[in-house]
Amino acid sequence: MTRDEQFMQLALEQAHMAGACDEVPVGAIVVLNGEVVGRGFNQPVRSHDPTAHAEIMALRDAAQRLANYRLPGCELYVTLEPCAMCSGAIMHARIARVVFGARDPKTGVAGSVVDLFAEGRLNHHAEVLGDVLAPRCGALLSSFFAARRGRTLSA
Repeated sequence: MTRDEQFMQLALEQAHMAGACDEVPVGAIVVLNGEVVGRGFNQPVRSHDPTAHAEIMALRDAAQRLANYRLPGCELYVTLEPCAMCSGAIMHARIARVVFGARDPKTGVAGSVVDLFAEGRLNHHAEVLGDVLAPRCGALLSSFFAARRGRTLSA
């Protein structure tokens, strides 16, 4: 297992925590020098906070632990391609590298819908790597939504 796969596995653990709370199962971690400094999972429904995406939660956790709103040199691992909101926060935090699992053809902005990270007019650019453990990340999301549809159909 590669280093990126090992860290994505930790992000998947966070995603399972979201699923256990009946939230969309997306998880994220922030890594600095090989050490996890931030963790987060989706929780907008239970927290009544539209910004409580996994990436935002992990960035907040890392910023608190490192006592800095800037996170230079950090890497963010997330099980789903970031949305526009999360990508903006990633850029503002000065994350050096973003690694994601499954692509999001509806709201992903690391190449699926648009690629904000490649936009030359923006002042910060993170290195981006996608599709790390994509089948596992995607399967977790697919099974969550299939179960949700099943509950809706049987209700």
